[in-house]
Amino acid sequence: MTRATLDKQPHEVASMFDDVAANYDLTNDVLSLGQDRRWRRQVAKAVDARPGQRVLDLAAGTGTSSLPFVEDGAYVVPCDFSLGMLREGKRRHPWLPLTAGDATRLPFRDGAFDAVTISFGLRNVQDTDAALSELYRVTKPGGRVVICEFSHATWAPFRTVYEEYLMRALPPVARAVSSNPDAYVYLAESIQSWPGQPELAALLQRAGWTKVAWRNLTGGIVALHRGTKPLDA
Repeated sequence: MTRATLDKQPHEVASMFDDVAANYDLTNDVLSLGQDRRWRRQVAKAVDARPGQRVLDLAAGTGTSSLPFVEDGAYVVPCDFSLGMLREGKRRHPWLPLTAGDATRLPFRDGAFDAVTISFGLRNVQDTDAALSELYRVTKPGGRVVICEFSHATWAPFRTVYEEYLMRALPPVARAVSSNPDAYVYLAESIQSWPGQPELAALLQRAGWTKVAWRNLTGGIVALHRGTKPLDA
């Protein structure tokens, strides 16, 4: 799959991530010029996991994104639909409870988690509304959601430069560091196809989340969305 459409076939997307699992974290670090580490620190700060809390880290890939929650003393469940990613994660972090799961049909009971989070994975889900509803379902009343996702730069000149980088510079860089550079062409196109910050906030509200807000990171090329499940839900 080399074209990004919003009609994504789950088996195709999963297969794509299976192919890049071994070098995925390194490739992201190179392509983002190291910014991905800063973004993940901001996610951990927003989730604000506490000792004893249960955190769902959806689209966790190899589990790297879950480690900050473990350091905060929470019980974290890394979940992903790419078995290749999970196998690589189990090789690196055999003690993590890595779990296979589809974002639109999560294998967890209602209200199982104090906090749920997904970083750079929501745009790869076939049905965004279903995923947001599932995250809502498995969160305790009063619990929180944090979504970190590529978005749209807020300053027009920077947006032009960034989009040029995505479509012109990213493919050759991906060819140099990735085992499947076509996957990164798809990922670049999926970023351009993804809704902007206000549109994603509206989708969160439609799924039932309240106190929805977002904060732009790196000029808006990434946005950190937050929401709360009502206590009376």
